[in-house]
Amino acid sequence: MKDFAAIDFETANYEPTSICSVGLVVVHGGEVTHRIHRLVCPEPDYYIRRFSEEIHGIFPADTCDAPNFGQVWREVSPLVEGLRLVAHNKSFDERVLRATCRMYGIDYVYGDFLCTLTRARRLIPRTDIANYRLPTVCAYLGIPFDHHHNALADAEGCARIAMRLWPDDDE
Repeated sequence: MKDFAAIDFETANYEPTSICSVGLVVVHGGEVTHRIHRLVCPEPDYYIRRFSEEIHGIFPADTCDAPNFGQVWREVSPLVEGLRLVAHNKSFDERVLRATCRMYGIDYVYGDFLCTLTRARRLIPRTDIANYRLPTVCAYLGIPFDHHHNALADAEGCARIAMRLWPDDDE
């Protein structure tokens, strides 16, 4: 795939609108043109300790002065206009983006996401890989990857997977 945007969200709690971090990697002509990571003040603004302590490491103090999603999306949306969105486990990221856009009154004009998790399951034999988690797929494909559940690192890993598993823009 030559032109797309890989996106990843981290949430503060079980509500899909509680984005506390967004990572975005924009690819044009098969080359990364933008890497963006923004902390976001989540809505609702409370954290579940398991998310903060065990998953992404973002705490209330990290986002208390951060902009809300509407402010962040005004910066990000021009970069993704007209591009396919890609995520690893798109069911999560697409649900989060749709719910949060709806809450902020933002028109959702991004179509359906492509999913590197689904694509990896389709193309990589189960006998060749322990699981299809993002770090495991990156390792299998020889893609350097560090800091799982850092939104920018996850978006970067997803972008690299997409470039490998959709080399000729086929869906």
